[in-house]
Amino acid sequence: MAKPKVASDWMCGCAGCHMSLLDMDERILKILELADLRATPITDLKQADASGVDVGVLEGGINNTYNEEQAHLMRERCKTLVALGDCAVFGGVPAMRNFFSLEDTLRRAYVEAESVDESGKIPDDPEIATMTRVRAVQDVVPVDIFVPGCPPDADVIFYVLSELAQGRKPELKDKLLHWH
Repeated sequence: MAKPKVASDWMCGCAGCHMSLLDMDERILKILELADLRATPITDLKQADASGVDVGVLEGGINNTYNEEQAHLMRERCKTLVALGDCAVFGGVPAMRNFFSLEDTLRRAYVEAESVDESGKIPDDPEIATMTRVRAVQDVVPVDIFVPGCPPDADVIFYVLSELAQGRKPELKDKLLHWH
């Protein structure tokens, strides 16, 4: 029997969830024994296989139209979608900007921030032009598994991926919802 295929991507966030995945250290080899790790931000392949994957993992909130497109693409291409980390599950820290106008947020970040010199200006970038309110992944596409944490502990990610790779739905409760 073929190993289940797993793909991941990050949206609006800090990449901490993927760093926590790497914090599994040698246990990532166990995951590779159980599953075929396909497209991820930390591999050469960047999009889930067009033929589909068994598990799709999205980290980060949905921040712009590109994130929306990627979330829909991952949902279309995977059987089980995992929202990994607080940004994906709730919107997380990036959603704090939802309390301000986009213009005010961009001006603060690119013009008024203490680290900006006198030439600070808002970049002319298509991704900034398509920014939306930050939303949780479930606000854009249906999600099957929610893994909260900022970032989730490597032990929790290992548990979730190993359970899914073995065809089981992980039960996140008790100590798996807390840091160690």
